[in-house]
Amino acid sequence: EVQLVESGGGLVQSGGSLRLSCQASGFTFSNYAMGWVRQAPGKAVEWVSSINYSGAGTTYADSVRGRFTISRDNAQKSVNLQMDNLKPGDTAVYYCVKSNSKYYTGPRLGEYDFRGQGTQVTVSS
Repeated sequence: EVQLVESGGGLVQSGGSLRLSCQASGFTFSNYAMGWVRQAPGKAVEWVSSINYSGAGTTYADSVRGRFTISRDNAQKSVNLQMDNLKPGDTAVYYCVKSNSKYYTGPRLGEYDFRGQGTQVTVSS
């Protein structure tokens, strides 16, 4: 059974930082790209960032590029999202997602087949 468990969310002031972590189990972690998506209240799910199976390839949404950094540790079966210079517009529930391939790291949500339960990130102004 695939399980993705996020942690690290919280309340932070504008300009602050948070580090999200996702612990994966139930599949061969090193064989799949991973990513993060988010959903703000009343809005659609938005893709944020992804990383390929080895960690050598990363992609970011324009809204977070230069502020967020995705990384993974295949030995620990974890994927992380370092979020710096947070803005109120970053407020959302953040979900860890598993890609259906080694290589896909783009924004098409249909290419991600599992999602965690989410962790709330709130950025105050």
